[in-house]
Amino acid sequence: MSINGKKVIDILNKIADVIDNNKAFLSELDAAIGDGDHGINMSKGLFAVREKLRDNEGKNIGDILKITGMALVSNVGGASGPLYGTAFMKAAMAVNGKEEIDIKDFKNILEEALKGIKMRGKGQAGEKTMIDALEPALNVLSNAIEEGLSSKECLYKAKEAAREGVEYTKTIAATKGRASYLGERSIGHQDPGATSSYLILDTIYKEI
Repeated sequence: MSINGKKVIDILNKIADVIDNNKAFLSELDAAIGDGDHGINMSKGLFAVREKLRDNEGKNIGDILKITGMALVSNVGGASGPLYGTAFMKAAMAVNGKEEIDIKDFKNILEEALKGIKMRGKGQAGEKTMIDALEPALNVLSNAIEEGLSSKECLYKAKEAAREGVEYTKTIAATKGRASYLGERSIGHQDPGATSSYLILDTIYKEI
């Protein structure tokens, strides 16, 4: 797998479509344990990303990810904007100056994104957040790359690990963010941030 900047922009546009198509579902999930605006906010933020990248020539993938992160910070309300925004801005540093990326670069992107989310949200796995989807995805991706699997297989395994992570969030109580006010009552509900993270990874898998 080797993709150029133009393809990265295409994938980001596709992610915007997928999140927009799922915005009601994501906001419904959020309404059960949060503010109820996760889907709407993410859709709005990714629309802004689409606009910012409209004339981008795709020469520097790091620059594309940085622009994405800044647009998300500026346009997504609640906790998601700073978290996703930081994720993309940190990821940008891993591939700055690159015109093409491969599966190992993608692993570095995901690694830096996760570090950014943990740093910004002061979070860790097991707190019913997007980390519960992203951390297992990264671990499985790293192992799959080491095993020498194809890029497509690596991405499949990563997105499936994220999907299992979303299922896991249903079984635990939230200890971070607004959902933590519900305590034990948040059990049984899947985390909207973990769900949007899964949708992003699933879209990347489908588009590669």
